[in-house]
Amino acid sequence: MAWNLHKSYLGRGLNARMAVGRKFGDAQTIAVIPNDETRSLYSRSLLKLASKIDARRARSDETSIVSKILYVLAEPRRWLNVFRGREDFAHPGTYQLLDLFPEPVEIIHCHNLHGDYFDLRALSWLSRKVPVVMTLHDAWLLSGHCAHSFDCERWKSGCGQCPDLTITPEIKRDATAFNWQRKRNIYVGSRLYVATPSQWLMDKVNQSMLATAVVEGRVIPHGVELSVFKTADRDSVRAALSIPLRAKVLLFTGHGIRPNIWKDYETMKTAMALVAEHLHDQEVRFIALGEDAPAAQAGRAKVQFVAYQEDPHSVARYYQAADIYLHAARADTFPNTILEALACGTPVLATAVGGIPEQVKPLDGTEMSMDFKTYGPDQATGFLVPPGDAKAMAETTVALLTDEKLHRRLAENAARDARTRFRLDRQVEDYLEFYKGT
Repeated sequence: MAWNLHKSYLGRGLNARMAVGRKFGDAQTIAVIPNDETRSLYSRSLLKLASKIDARRARSDETSIVSKILYVLAEPRRWLNVFRGREDFAHPGTYQLLDLFPEPVEIIHCHNLHGDYFDLRALSWLSRKVPVVMTLHDAWLLSGHCAHSFDCERWKSGCGQCPDLTITPEIKRDATAFNWQRKRNIYVGSRLYVATPSQWLMDKVNQSMLATAVVEGRVIPHGVELSVFKTADRDSVRAALSIPLRAKVLLFTGHGIRPNIWKDYETMKTAMALVAEHLHDQEVRFIALGEDAPAAQAGRAKVQFVAYQEDPHSVARYYQAADIYLHAARADTFPNTILEALACGTPVLATAVGGIPEQVKPLDGTEMSMDFKTYGPDQATGFLVPPGDAKAMAETTVALLTDEKLHRRLAENAARDARTRFRLDRQVEDYLEFYKGT
């Protein structure tokens, strides 16, 4: 998302630059935050030696132990804090952000600061120097360690006695009360302009310790590149992908399918088995895009795993080939995959969690006791079902697959709605307008 915005700003002739933790490629507008370069000479020497050992040969157990010891010796206090469960803010290059490029910095726009590259303690200093806009892609800034808290609400008043330390970003021991309080202290001295892609996440911000730092908050939905994610002739795309023309094809895409704790592969797998049982005279194929694994079965349904595709045009072809995009999630903020599916004219069937009800316009008349707005067949773009309800997902899938007229209308609505609400250039314009007020 940050990269798409950056390219769009450059395309408009704006003087945009990116500071990142790790750089891939040789773009001159991107610089690496110099965390290692700004550590002490002692630390740099040991880190350099550890890096050489890692790069010299394939890592045997012995080499791994030696390099790990060197990393710890290089920064003993840092790794002691990590061992104690304290979030790692030891990234001194953050304080060089304003000097990374020759041009003066007029505004900083932050994305995903929990990637082990940014010292959150610098926010109060940075926000006194220049306006700082922060886009939240999850709820990590609101908690003692986790990106999503599921049903836990300790983040509202102070974490501690964490029910699950393994939730990403995981920590080794329960220092969540310390982490929460440290973040709160950072926010007290900060002035931040906060954007979220969904009202659901903005409501969480307003209930959290981050609220004290918010000068202004705006809900700015994500956008997708409509020149890539667009409608196409389904038969032609299927032929290119070697997908049977007459099969009923359901698609899900994500970063790692089965092990992803935010998604719910088991519910989708169970639903697919029920769908195939009902449509006994047709081939049902469930494509799981984002994991390299052997083909499998879900009852009579075929499960086809497809490895992560780096080229967005390749990803778009799978949306274009699918009859329905399925998205079963246990927690989600505003998944781009749903926007991409809608833009490709693929109706979406998703679980009603997080900001997803703000993306999908569910068809009116569904028999679910869920509190969200519904739409008529001239506006609806898909369906929403309760999380973990494989039966509801299967029944809704069958209903849509067996009603060609309804499927066609929802597909047309989806592509039209994406062009209206989820254009990348609309997102860019919203942010540029936000910047003016900082």
